[in-house]
This record gives sequence, structure tokens and C-alpha cells, in this order.
Amino acid sequence: MGRSRGNFQSDEDPTQSGDGTDTWEQKMEAVENDHGAKMDPLSACQPPELPLSKNARKKLQKQQRYEAKKAEKKAQAKEQKKKDIERKRKEWEEMLASVSEEERSKLIESRRSLRKERMGKRSEEREKKMERLNRAKDCGQNIVIDLEFSHLMTPSEINSLVQQIMYCYAVNGRCSSPGHLWLTGCNGEMETQLHRLPGFDKWIIEKEHKSYIETLEDQKENLVYLTADAETVLDDLDLKKIYIIGGLVDRNRWKGITMKKAQEQGIQTAKLPIGSYLKMSSSQVLTVNQVLEILLKYLETRDWKASFFEVVPQRKRCEADSNSDPAVDEENGEKDGEHETKKTKCDEISSSNQ
Repeated sequence: MGRSRGNFQSDEDPTQSGDGTDTWEQKMEAVENDHGAKMDPLSACQPPELPLSKNARKKLQKQQRYEAKKAEKKAQAKEQKKKDIERKRKEWEEMLASVSEEERSKLIESRRSLRKERMGKRSEEREKKMERLNRAKDCGQNIVIDLEFSHLMTPSEINSLVQQIMYCYAVNGRCSSPGHLWLTGCNGEMETQLHRLPGFDKWIIEKEHKSYIETLEDQKENLVYLTADAETVLDDLDLKKIYIIGGLVDRNRWKGITMKKAQEQGIQTAKLPIGSYLKMSSSQVLTVNQVLEILLKYLETRDWKASFFEVVPQRKRCEADSNSDPAVDEENGEKDGEHETKKTKCDEISSSNQ
């Protein structure tokens, strides 16, 4: 993104907040530098983690059951795919064995031609995707995924977030007008896991070890942190703004942490207008890839309602809302299960290494 220094100026010491207390970044840095400390990394600026309520425990157990079922379905699908491949291989061999040498040669040549044609189409699609993503660097909507919370997550939660980021890149690449994605605060285990993704080094995306507040210092007045705790409702998307999505999978252990961070950094906050169009069956917390998909869908349609119904899984919506738009619901019924098989749809990442 071609960035020019903005009008934001401060007469205050940038390393200290207005009341003389340490900033969010200083507290985080102090904790991280204290190698002998056994305390939680965020305890300097966040109250101790409270025990889960009975209702929260039920929600957590429900989520765990859902994830276990999803993992089981994924394993079954993988096993079925192996069986299908083996079955097709045997059918092909039997077919070749049942025909003459001349017919066998024709069948093999025909199969090679089809494969070459498919590879040509994939290559063409990759080139078009690269053109779209490169164009987005100059004129696309800038969207940041804040990865500074990895120390608060378990290994399985980090893995879940990495998968969500992979989905983000895949869906953005398929958009006719993609956004320009940023990964900031990419360090430690999060960075290690991301580099294990096929072709990650060639992704057309900004990857920064530094935080967004440092990386985009000259655009601070345009930073908008998207958080459900904000009072401001996002009515429209502004190309001049840089929208930040909190990269945190925490099962609601750290409520309000993104809002607190944004307030201490003195940047704008906003929330999606989801309450104006949907009644959620639980909280309004969405996954990182769901938030990104909603933003991309809105950029395409300029219709918040259509964007929410297209992306938000039916299981997260109240029955009244689910029945309010049957046409959209029918499509979203497939969408609800789409996240379970989305890795298949991300094959373009592996095949293109882009």
C-alpha cells in the first residue's frame, strides 16, 4: 500500500499514556522481558482470568462436542476420499486391461489431454488471482489481522486461528475485488505454524513482525479496530480506513481485551451492524474468517443483510431469523457445513503455491 504520513501528531511522550501510566505495549513488553516471571503475560494490564460460569461451561462443552464431531467428520471424509481414489484407480486399470493395445493408447492419450487442459485452466486462474491481489495492494480495502494474542492461546487454539487465516487468504483470492490483507505481530509459535502452510512464503499478503500500531504509525488516524464491545456501529466501509480484526481464539476467556487494547492505543473502534439484521442464538462473536468474509461480501454487494445471511452459519442464528429469508437460508444451510470442508476449497493454495 502506498502510504504517506498522516496528520496525526502528538505532543505527549509516545511511550507513556496521558495519566503517566504505562501503555498497553509497554506492559506487554515488560512482561515478555521478565523471563523469570511465572505470571500470565497479560496480568499487568488485564484482571486475572475468572472461573467460567455454569452457562459459560455449558457453552464451552457444546463447542467442544461440536469440534469433536467436526474432527470425526473430517477424518471420515478423508478416509472416504482415499477409498474413492483407490476405487477409481482399480476401475481405470481394469478398463485398460479389457481393451486392445490401440484402444488403450487412445484412452491414455485422451486422459493426458484432459489433464493438460485442466492444468492450463488452473494456471490461467492463478495468474488472474495474482493480478487481482496485486491490484488490491494499490486500491483495495486494507484489512489487518492482529496476531499479538498468540501467547494467550493454547496450541490447539493457535492451530485453529492458523486454519482461519488460511481460509481468509483463500476466500480473498477468489473475490473479484479482493482486499489487501495484513498479518501483524506475527511471531513465535504463530509464525512457525503459518510457515507450515503450503506456499505461505509466496502469499500476496503483508507479513509484519511488528505490531500494526508500529507498522502503520503514519496511518494511525485511519486505524479502526473491529470489536463487538464498541459503541460505534459500522454503517459503511471507507477505503481510506484500515480495519483491524483481532486474531484471538479464546472461548470467551478474555472478554473485552481488544476494546481495551484499542482504547489504550487511542485508535478508533467499531462493530459490525449485525444486531440490526440478525438475532444471534448465542454471542455475536464470529471467527476471523467469518468477519473477513462479511467485509468482503459487503464490499461486493454494499448490502449488510445479504452479507450476514451469506456468511453467518445457520446454527448461530435464532430460528426467527433463520426462517425470515428462506432463499438465503437454503444457501446458508450449505454454508454452515462449508467450514468443515473448507480446506478442500483451499486446494488452490497448495496447487498454486501462491
